[in-house]
Amino acid sequence: MNSPVTSGAEATTPTGPAADRDTPSAVDPDVAPAPGLDGIPRQRTVAVEGVYVAAAGSAPVAAGPAESLPLPSRLRRVRPSRLRRVRPWRLLPTPTGTPFTFGYAVVLAMTSLFAEYGDPHLVSQVLQGSSTDVVHLVQSPVSVLVASALWIAGGLTSVFVIAFLLVLTALERRIGGWRTAGVFLLGHILATLATEVPIGLSVLAGHLPGSSLQRYDYGISFGVAASIGALAGLLTPWLRWALLGVFGWMVLGDLIAFTDPMTNWGHLMALAIGVATWPLVRRARRDRPAEARVPM
Repeated sequence: MNSPVTSGAEATTPTGPAADRDTPSAVDPDVAPAPGLDGIPRQRTVAVEGVYVAAAGSAPVAAGPAESLPLPSRLRRVRPSRLRRVRPWRLLPTPTGTPFTFGYAVVLAMTSLFAEYGDPHLVSQVLQGSSTDVVHLVQSPVSVLVASALWIAGGLTSVFVIAFLLVLTALERRIGGWRTAGVFLLGHILATLATEVPIGLSVLAGHLPGSSLQRYDYGISFGVAASIGALAGLLTPWLRWALLGVFGWMVLGDLIAFTDPMTNWGHLMALAIGVATWPLVRRARRDRPAEARVPM
């Protein structure tokens, strides 16, 4: 039996039971083809989890759930984790985060308690032996420079205790323990020599009495001042100049009061020494491994 011949513009529509079995139902969403557009070739379709997605021409296939999110939504997913990094207790030293500052603080607490509650005569002898006066610097410069940095002038109530904890913690978290110790010792040693050498020369010239060669000169203030100057170079501009302005104003006020001019000049020189280390501390922060940097 001859089958009917149709032109290319016509479509053959089968009828009967066979047609019902072979032709997908128009109401079945699982097998129904995606609707096309009249007058143009039928579009290619891609099935994603049972849903037909039109992919006309070279249009990209729909991405997965995570990749299909718009950029602002993905950024909103990241922001909470960054906000969780801001932890106020990082302002204080910890054994693992800032071992140098934490260990040094423990030593200073012990020596301060000894100075407060120890035998007064013994405490006086120990402090005199730790003093970086001209006589001790000439006799044993290395040991006396180290010993003088183990005491806090004024005890635990000194303002330099708070400055020590906050400043050295912030500095160590940025450049590491060894570099922080280097900045501290640099300011402590250079500022001490810059104040004691003129005293020795003045005694030799007859401008000061011989008793000026032996005096109490100990504490951490020079090292803290240098650390403040170094830390300022790692902060944002407004924080940098605010920190330098506040500490500089305190030092200038002490100089005007003229209570202890040599020590006050030492604080100012130690601050300048810390500022002079800006290129070094900035390079140290850049060179430090990213995983070792602990944000504030």
